[in-house]
Amino acid sequence: MGASLPPKEANLFKLIVKSYETKQYKKGLKAADAILKKFPDHGETLSMKGLTLNCMDRKIEAYELVRLGLKNDLKSHVCWHVYGLLYRSDREYREAIKCYRNALRIDPDNIEILRDLSLLQAQMRDLAGFVEARQQLLTLKPNQRMNWIGFAVAHHLNSNGAKAAEILEAYEGTLEDDYPPDNERCEHGEMLLYKISLLEECGFHERALEELHKKEPKIVDRLTYKEQEVSLLVKLGRLEEGANIYKALLTLNPDNYRYYEGLQKCFDLYSENGKYSSDEIDRLDALYKSLAQQYTWSSAVRRIPLDFLQGDKFREAAVSYIQPLLIKGVPSLFSDLSPLYNHYGKTDILEQLMLELEHSIRTTGRFPDRTEEEPPSTLLWTLFFLAQHYDRRGQYDMALSKIDEAIQHTPTVIDLYSVKSRILKHAGDLVAAASLADEARCMDLADRYINSESVKRMLQADQVALAEKTAALFTKEGDQHNNLHDMQCMWYELASGESYTRQGYLGRALKKFLAVEKHYADITEDQFDFHSYCLRKMTLRAYVEMLKFQDRLHSHSYFHKAAAGAIRCYLKLYDSPLNSPAEEEDHTLKTLQKKKMKKQRKTERAKKEAEEKNGESSASGTSKSGKRHVKPVDPDPYGERLLKTEDPLSEATKYLKLLQKNSPDSLETHLLSFEVNMRKQKILLAFQAVKQLLRLDAEYPDSHRCLVCNICLTILRTVVHRLNFSIKWAQCLLQRLMQKNLFGVS
Repeated sequence: MGASLPPKEANLFKLIVKSYETKQYKKGLKAADAILKKFPDHGETLSMKGLTLNCMDRKIEAYELVRLGLKNDLKSHVCWHVYGLLYRSDREYREAIKCYRNALRIDPDNIEILRDLSLLQAQMRDLAGFVEARQQLLTLKPNQRMNWIGFAVAHHLNSNGAKAAEILEAYEGTLEDDYPPDNERCEHGEMLLYKISLLEECGFHERALEELHKKEPKIVDRLTYKEQEVSLLVKLGRLEEGANIYKALLTLNPDNYRYYEGLQKCFDLYSENGKYSSDEIDRLDALYKSLAQQYTWSSAVRRIPLDFLQGDKFREAAVSYIQPLLIKGVPSLFSDLSPLYNHYGKTDILEQLMLELEHSIRTTGRFPDRTEEEPPSTLLWTLFFLAQHYDRRGQYDMALSKIDEAIQHTPTVIDLYSVKSRILKHAGDLVAAASLADEARCMDLADRYINSESVKRMLQADQVALAEKTAALFTKEGDQHNNLHDMQCMWYELASGESYTRQGYLGRALKKFLAVEKHYADITEDQFDFHSYCLRKMTLRAYVEMLKFQDRLHSHSYFHKAAAGAIRCYLKLYDSPLNSPAEEEDHTLKTLQKKKMKKQRKTERAKKEAEEKNGESSASGTSKSGKRHVKPVDPDPYGERLLKTEDPLSEATKYLKLLQKNSPDSLETHLLSFEVNMRKQKILLAFQAVKQLLRLDAEYPDSHRCLVCNICLTILRTVVHRLNFSIKWAQCLLQRLMQKNLFGVS
């Protein structure tokens, strides 16, 4: 770098690089200007100056300088590398990879460029290229642990776990017998556990268990060691040894449901669908009774039998589980038992049991099988449970009666108001539900959860302005929209987007839905920093799990809701174009927007002037790290630009493809596919969507509506063709039928 410069300027160039690495950007700019005074066309200096300006958020100047530097010195690997770094900072990863490859053609053995290239390949899941880059790094620097580990992980991600295990074994062969030193024991232990998990994944269970026992003294994480050991023993069929280890693990953590599940597998008493024969139920009952005597303080050992017991045995176990929790006053009891409502017959048993307990408490002040009197709060929590029970069964009058009695009994318990609010919501009285939730919030102004519950109820009642003010109570001072966006508060954005959709404000609804989509894009980008960090810190198992999670990230329910909401907004835009009064933003809202933007600009100007006076930022308003403290004003806070899209159906199709890729087993995905493709008059694709709907749930009402609609429109097209009407007339008729929603498709 800087080889073509005289010694003095070459030293200055090194100072630019060092200043960039240490984030002393003003110092680097000064050195770059000193070189450019004498050598104004020096490409590498121009590129480094551009890279420094990019860190100071002067992107336009940065790109101009880097491109000029590359033009002046097209055969410099530095210029190409800097150009790649510039693209990488803007998340243009494919362009950055091209630049890195051009740099490697000039300097094939540059370790820094190879490392940067491998990180981008991991980010973009170019796994074949990732393996190649990591192999080259290992060839150049075989004495670095990170290169061995990176090469192994690359093969693992490329679905070659056996090769990855071989590489790790080869690396171990380069180490001395007394390795690792005390300060590296954790990292080395993690590498050994990763290698054993690779062997297990490849099916080499015997070999993995042998390796685990052999390396036991070098593994620091004893809990993971035991969990790995018992997993291998079960897979090898050594169930008695596995049962002993699971019992030892339960001694450490008797409320871990995974350990109970593993213990059941060791006794051949585990079923994926939760269905057991009468003999298996008896054996399970005996097992858990013996475990309950051993782990008397465990809640799980008494809760799990409720899932498989039936009839009188279930009732007996439920009584012994529920009564102590009612006496203690555990508000989450109903949430704990709610999965039992999906089991046939158990709901009626629970109702009968709770009514008997309520009657006994009312009349005698104690439970039927007890002699001592219970505290007065026991009746309160019994009523609390019954209110939620009747709410779950859709008997809202009974639920309200029970919860009102509980409130009259003890009017200071906040949970009672929250549950009553939920009951009113289910009953359809959204305004009363929001009012009651706000009343609960006012009883404890320091509780963030109660505040969030109140905001959610307000948004469901379309009280958006009040919800914004309430949400702002737990955000930083300033614009609550930006604060909630920065906090990635997706439930709020989804709820407000749905509220705006109901009210017909499609621009603001799209703004909220697309903000959620932006959060998921940010989460995807955030993994970039972990590619090097996890290899360096040897958190290899967690790293691979994180990458697998990222690959299925967009199947998360929040993303599904946001994409579906955006598609519905675009469909409404297509059906009712902008000039219709129902969809346009009010003039008053535009005026408020302009006032708000002016106020924001004044605030930003004041902040910038204060920062410049205090010297907290550079001349361009940046911090020492090069990142701006002041956030730009949102030029479109109400989403008016989003409403002006020329082709709403193409925008809807973009999000539909994401749903089809990541949520193929969702009915809503194929319902939206049907609606989009019918509007695009792609009848075959609409038929495919109907076929998927019938496959997933043939009894779903919308499946029938879509089927009838598709058949009718196909017949209509045939009639139009037979009668020789014009294609333009047919298309117009089809479009009007869809806009009128003639066939009842939601």
